[in-house]
Amino acid sequence: MDRRLLEAARRGRAAEVSAALDAGARVEARDEDLRTALLLAALGDHVEAAAVLVAAGADPNAQDSRQDSAWLVTGVTGSVAMMRVLLPAGPDMTLRNRFGGISLIPASERGHVAYVRAVLRETDSDVDHINDLGWTALLEAVILGDGGRRHEETVELLLAAGAGPDIGDADGVTPLQHAERRGFQRIADLLRAAR
Repeated sequence: MDRRLLEAARRGRAAEVSAALDAGARVEARDEDLRTALLLAALGDHVEAAAVLVAAGADPNAQDSRQDSAWLVTGVTGSVAMMRVLLPAGPDMTLRNRFGGISLIPASERGHVAYVRAVLRETDSDVDHINDLGWTALLEAVILGDGGRRHEETVELLLAAGAGPDIGDADGVTPLQHAERRGFQRIADLLRAAR
């Protein structure tokens, strides 16, 4: 039954998820990579299947062998709908991925504007959390972003939420210095204005 549940979640088949649970599958069953059904649903952005699992008491913080969890994965996928399905389950906003980051950091790196906006408004995520690389969400948006409109908007949102524009990386290089080095003029202007 557990295998049936995991496969149904991976494929996003909400009715099959429900049937597997009714037949005795364990809501916290895991596959060979220690992924739960909820994590598999989150990876595929299968919102309806995730909603069934959350209603059954699935843990949004259960981490797999790569330290991913359903909650942390929302920052990678940028799924606002999945984020909102998981919020009632009480995700831990301080839970760290394998890089020591919280969900806001990969979302900022990828320029998931709608997700960054939603997570900043609807959760108490630490906008200045520093990961194991010594980077904040603001630094990731500048260092790993492409300098385009999505990353400009991400920087605007982070700054509006109180992100520290002068928090440097492990070498003390600030977001502004990174933006200038990369030729991201608009982002550099935003950072100057926030100082």
